[in-house]
Amino acid sequence: MPPALTIDDAAVLWSGAPDEIAGRDLLLLLHGYGADEHDLFGLRAYLPDRFTSASLPAPLAPPWPMPGRSWYPIDGLDTRDAAGITLAAESVIDWVDTHTAGAASVGLLGFSQGAAVALQALRLDPARFAFAVALSGYVAEGPLPRDAELAEQRPPVFWGRGTHDDVIPEPLIIHTSQWLPGHVDLSGRVYPGLTHSISEQELADIRVFLDKHAPGA
Repeated sequence: MPPALTIDDAAVLWSGAPDEIAGRDLLLLLHGYGADEHDLFGLRAYLPDRFTSASLPAPLAPPWPMPGRSWYPIDGLDTRDAAGITLAAESVIDWVDTHTAGAASVGLLGFSQGAAVALQALRLDPARFAFAVALSGYVAEGPLPRDAELAEQRPPVFWGRGTHDDVIPEPLIIHTSQWLPGHVDLSGRVYPGLTHSISEQELADIRVFLDKHAPGA
């Protein structure tokens, strides 16, 4: 069995004091492949003020010369190992167990690899997370033990992607579009012309989603 992954707590970026999250809605930001905890931290300016954001660093380093961090290895353009995604999601859950006591709620927002990890964490522990925002990502293939529980609870999920995103393999996009509606309360949008990135319109849509579905809305 592969060893457990550990998130470097010293590298986590917080939008507020970590010891003052009691009663607050917490939003975890999970960056993409080759990025780091700084990548999504600027998004907090576009999100509702009631959230305290914590931007987590992925626990792996991608192969040289790729910079930044990685949530799980990518062996090729068309391969995504679900076991690696699960290990990464478990590291997020372990971090939540240790660092979010007293928070009113915990939500997830991930981009690319971070989106896949966010959705996998939601599947591993449906009651732990209030919602997930998955940007330019996908649902890992293969069943998980608590998928039926997820389908009963149907937490809110926003899935956004661009028509010109050539990073995520098409079979995974098809799988995600078929899998999500049967397991979550899905909101989503496909953005014409958008590549593997986040647009201003998407950020506006995320805020609408959070204002509508997040706890306390």
